[in-house]
Amino acid sequence: MDLSYGSEYGVFRQQVRDFIEANRDQAPAAGARGPAGLAWQKLLIDNGYHSRTVPKAYGGYGAAPDILASRIIAEEFSAAQLSTGLGGQGISMLTPMLLEMGSEAQKLQFIQPTILGEMVWCQGYSEPGAGSDLASLTTKAELDGDEWVINGQKIWTSTAQSADWIFCLVRTDFEVPKHSGISFILFDMRSKGVTTKPIKLISGNSVFCETFFDDVRVPARNVVGKLNDGWAIAKRLLQHERTMISGFGLGGGRAARGSQNTGLDAVAMTYRGDKGRLSDPVLRDQIAQHRIDSEAFAFTSQRSAQEAKQSRGPNATSSMLKNYGCELNKRRYELLLRAMGTQALGWESVNPEDFGPQELAAARDWLRSKGNSIEGGTYEVQLNVIAKRVLGLPDMTSMLAKQEN
Repeated sequence: MDLSYGSEYGVFRQQVRDFIEANRDQAPAAGARGPAGLAWQKLLIDNGYHSRTVPKAYGGYGAAPDILASRIIAEEFSAAQLSTGLGGQGISMLTPMLLEMGSEAQKLQFIQPTILGEMVWCQGYSEPGAGSDLASLTTKAELDGDEWVINGQKIWTSTAQSADWIFCLVRTDFEVPKHSGISFILFDMRSKGVTTKPIKLISGNSVFCETFFDDVRVPARNVVGKLNDGWAIAKRLLQHERTMISGFGLGGGRAARGSQNTGLDAVAMTYRGDKGRLSDPVLRDQIAQHRIDSEAFAFTSQRSAQEAKQSRGPNATSSMLKNYGCELNKRRYELLLRAMGTQALGWESVNPEDFGPQELAAARDWLRSKGNSIEGGTYEVQLNVIAKRVLGLPDMTSMLAKQEN
């Protein structure tokens, strides 16, 4: 089977390699948001290696969707172990939603600073009483002149303590069915009345927060789309989120082979003293199968993303990708722990020589991966979406209700 991209993409691949060679000294650590990280982000966008299909009018590169070009970029940057730029909720979720459903003023105001990394976003969806049943949310927004006054609470608000802005679901009509009275609104996290409280996780990190709104005043123009039509926008954005989360499963294929975290066979050989070939046949087979599955998943994900850009954005297939990608990611961390053996069990180190930084992080990262199947809609919610929207199966809840009547 020929999995090459063909000679017509050879020139493009060489261009990517030339860029990497000329600019590798400027690359910061992955995800860095300091001056070096922001400068690298702009350099990537200017050369078409980030925000490639975002129109130039909103700060992007403005290229047409091209599945193979995007794949080549991912492969070459990974092989060179260089940062592919910034990601996160604003870039991966809000930006594509604004391109599709935002007003022209909102696109001009928010997209460019977001993709440049100058404006960091968090997501205000889940509430203490509205998790999987998100439409039960009660955070309310009441119109006062040309401002909305927002009161309520959100939970599991990722990186809220460091975000500049939030995209938030609020209830603007309590007299209609719960799905019909929700609006999607954007506001500054530095607004008076916004309070965040980090939630400490078992892994020791605090990336999630409780977020409180007490008489927060927001310009009326910050509602995205039509008033009380926020549920449709929320569903669209969730599809982008699920696609983003599915990317956690892209760590074992060809595009990731240069990464220390995903070279499972190399890690295993290092810790087991093997050279050239991993001696444990069972672990060797499991790692090989994970690499094959990751490779196939990467191509499927890339094709799905490009098809979405050429049509109307993500669809229900994002639920399939999300579930499979999360399972791949969890398998990767299980294999990493097996590869490292007892050295992956370090939690705190009294003596620096006991455990290195990667060893201390291994178990924490493994624990964090368990949350992948919950965030962005639980594994079971995605199965329901797949059953109804992809397989065309009947809604069993509705059928049971009809039988009872």
